[in-house]
Amino acid sequence: MALFQKRPEVGQAIQFYTLGQNKQILIVGLGNPGAEYDGTRHNIGFAALDAFAAANDFDPWINKKDLKCLMASARLGDTQVIAIKPTTFMNLSGEAAQAVAHFYKIPAERIVAVYDEIDIPFGQIRLRLGGGSAGHNGVKSLIEHLGEDFGRVRVGIGPKEPEQVDSADFVLAKFSKEQTAQLKNLTRETTAILSEYTFADGQLPQETRSFLV
Repeated sequence: MALFQKRPEVGQAIQFYTLGQNKQILIVGLGNPGAEYDGTRHNIGFAALDAFAAANDFDPWINKKDLKCLMASARLGDTQVIAIKPTTFMNLSGEAAQAVAHFYKIPAERIVAVYDEIDIPFGQIRLRLGGGSAGHNGVKSLIEHLGEDFGRVRVGIGPKEPEQVDSADFVLAKFSKEQTAQLKNLTRETTAILSEYTFADGQLPQETRSFLV
């Protein structure tokens, strides 16, 4: 069984949504559409969201062409959870997130994005609210369309090896054999994070988690 180590960072827990009987949250997984991108580092947001939806018996994914995304939803406790995978390419992800947020009237503080982070070592997941894009084109698009005040589940895919490889080539490549063996542990931990966010008191701690066995 995997051992998960938590190393809290400085800061208080983040309040993501207010209490009420009809809560809604939006979870955005970042990735590129198309079978050729399945299993690549840049699509770990899609894989994490697929695992979370499967573990919680979400409705089947539906292609919402008008909202530019694949969408699935479920009621978990007293919260309606809407999960989306944009069908635009990565650098236009914010268009889908904005369209869904506007349609369901979900503010940025009730939105969480799950995505790859090249500056975080593989084996770590870091959680935070707000901040910049760190050069991630999908996050740049989210900030452009939503502002900065959404939650982040940042899944480490670094370091870039070899260093001289182009960053775009690195993120669009498949995980190594050793990393692939850990992907089930990775998606298990992201599922736990998103479940805690949904079922607890609406808080996502600022911390770093490890998913390596």
